Parts: sequence; C-alpha cells; structure tokens
Amino acid sequence: MKHIPNLAGLLLLAFFAAFPLVYQGANYDYVMHVLITAFFYAILASSWSMLAGYAGQFSFGHMAFMGIGAYGTALFCHYFYITAEPTGFCTEFPFFGRYFVIVNAIGVTSTTLDQDCLRQAMAVWDGSVKVTPMPVALGIVLGTLAGGLAGLLVGLLVLRLRAAYLALFTLGFSEIVKAVISAEIDITRGQAGLELPALFERGVTVFGTSFERTDKIPPYYAMLGLLVLCLALLTWLARSRFGLFVRALREDQDAAAALGVNTTRYKVYVFSITTAMAAAAGAVQAHYVQIVTPNMLFLLQMSLVVAMAVIGGVENFVAAALGAIFLQILLETLRTSFTIGGIEVDMTVWRLVFFGLLLMITLRFFRNGLIAPLIDWFRRAGVAEETVAKRKEAAS
Repeated sequence: MKHIPNLAGLLLLAFFAAFPLVYQGANYDYVMHVLITAFFYAILASSWSMLAGYAGQFSFGHMAFMGIGAYGTALFCHYFYITAEPTGFCTEFPFFGRYFVIVNAIGVTSTTLDQDCLRQAMAVWDGSVKVTPMPVALGIVLGTLAGGLAGLLVGLLVLRLRAAYLALFTLGFSEIVKAVISAEIDITRGQAGLELPALFERGVTVFGTSFERTDKIPPYYAMLGLLVLCLALLTWLARSRFGLFVRALREDQDAAAALGVNTTRYKVYVFSITTAMAAAAGAVQAHYVQIVTPNMLFLLQMSLVVAMAVIGGVENFVAAALGAIFLQILLETLRTSFTIGGIEVDMTVWRLVFFGLLLMITLRFFRNGLIAPLIDWFRRAGVAEETVAKRKEAAS
C-alpha cells in the first residue's frame, strides 16, 4: 500500500497530460484557463510549503518575488529591442553588427505615445528596417534570476530573524515592492500595467500540429511542465542531505547549530530557491495573461497561497500543490449562483465564506491539512507489520 501515493501521482499526472487532448466541452477555453491558473498557484503553494513547512521560515513575501519575476520579464520585453539600423532617437549600442536599443520610459498618458523613440524611428523607416523584440524565453529566465537574486539579498539581510519578525519583515517588503511598482509610473505604467507578448507570440508547431498565439494548449503544457519540474526539484532537495539539514532547522535551530549546521546559510539557500520558483511561475503567468499590474501583489493573493498550502498540507509540498489545484477548481465551481426559497444566493461573494470555513475547520481539526495525512497513511500502511516480521526473522 505504501506505493499507492506514487501510483496515484503518476495517474494524476497522466490525467492532466491527456486532458486537453480528450476534453471537448463548449467551455473548453474557460476550463483550460482555470487549470493553467491552478498550476500557477500550485507552484506558489508548493514552493512556499518547502519554505514554511520544511524549513520553518514563515514568509509573507512570496507574492512579491512572484511579482519581481513577472515585472522582470515584462520590463525586459517592453524596453529592449534589436534593430538592423540605429534609430537616432533611442539609447542604443552596437551589438554584433546590429544595435541593441533601449526604449525611453514615457508613462501612460496618450500624449506621450508620440514620444516613443522606437515608434518615431519606425515611422521614418516605414517598414524598411527589421526590429526584433527580445525572446520571451530569455525574459522568463531573467525574471526567474531576478526573483532568485532578490530572495538571496533579502535572505542575507533578514534570515537571522525568527518567527514573527521574519513574517513582519517580508510583509513589509511585499508592500514596498507593490508601492514602488505603483509609484514608478514612467517605467512600470503604474496601475495601467505593462503589456507583454504572448507566451508563444508567433505560435508553435508540435508533431505537425500548429497552434496560434491564443491557443490554450501550449501555455497549459508549459505551466504543467514548470510545475512538474519544480516538484521534481523539491523532491530531490527534500531527500538529499540538504533536506535533512532544512528539516533540522525547523525542529530545533539551536540544536542544529550546535551539531555544526550553518543555519543561516541553509536558510538563505532554501529561501533563494523557493523565491526563484515563485518568480518563474510569475514570469510564465505574466506572458500567458499578457499584462502585469500591481494588483497581483495584494495581501489577499498571498493569503490565498498560504491557505491553499495549509489546507493541502503545509509540511508536504506535493499535498500543498494538490490542495492549490483542488481549491482553485473549487472556487471557480462555486461561482455559480443558485436560488433557495425565492432568495438568490450570490456565490461570487459567498464562495469566499465557504473557503474561509474550510480553512478554519482544517486549522482546528486537521493540523497537517486534508491531503497530506492521506498520503502519510498510505506510506505508513504495513510498516508496523513489516517491522515485526523482520524482528521475528532476526530472532529466529
């Protein structure tokens, strides 16, 4: 029975891999969007679970690092281009026979659109000069590195703090990031947001089948692949000596330090790795929805990620990921309003009440979530009998 969770995991992965190819409902695009968003939250919940559940580092800044990844790729794709000729209007540098162009920041008002230096140059060229935008994949990589580097710097600064102090610092950091993005209107366009190219801007062809930039299947598999990659990396880390040291920090940091574990170093490591995962999820999601705004950094979004991890099982990142997928689908399902006794119940509001009740019940009666105990039960089934049998065999 201890192999049942692994078998169930493989079957679930096979189900999600095959789902876009077999589902033919009229609401296909909507269902695919819900699942892509569910995978996005699963990456955030599982990486936060590794940080809080395994390492015991309770952070409220996870969505800030996600936003850094999203805005990192957005700014890169929005402001940098390669041209065959110098523009004469923008900041530019020779680059292997071409020109690396940095577009000027112009804010959001309609009167400034004519001040866009690249637009001015393109009007003069009238289509005679090729303008190449930055690769989306490179933007995602840079956004991921930006989030990981930000996590490293914050970790070096604050991970000597513990418990509530760390939570408060990361909460403040998240609000600072949101305030800076909102205030720097000339660069980030503030609440108007930055538009991004699609995840597969020119479409993609797989096994002879062509997909347009608006098709849901390519981003679906991209986000699912990123989720599987993150879970595989977290599993490898958890089963290595790194995972042993990280769990030692959670159980008793002073005892771990007394045994020679460099506690600050390992806390910085796990913080940087998990923030890089959050940034990668944010970068991919940003190109999927094709716009980023400061609204993604609201505290409510961070609370949602924490609740998903807690309901799934905060000490098991696989359970946290499953909890995020389940709850995202449930929240969307509960949007359907209904009428009881002539009274219409608006579920767009009440669904959050049910979500809160589920969280309260979980915290009160299921301290390790709803999914993690099931996984642990199957993994431990038969262990006692196997141990007794081995002892009898050794005694005989």
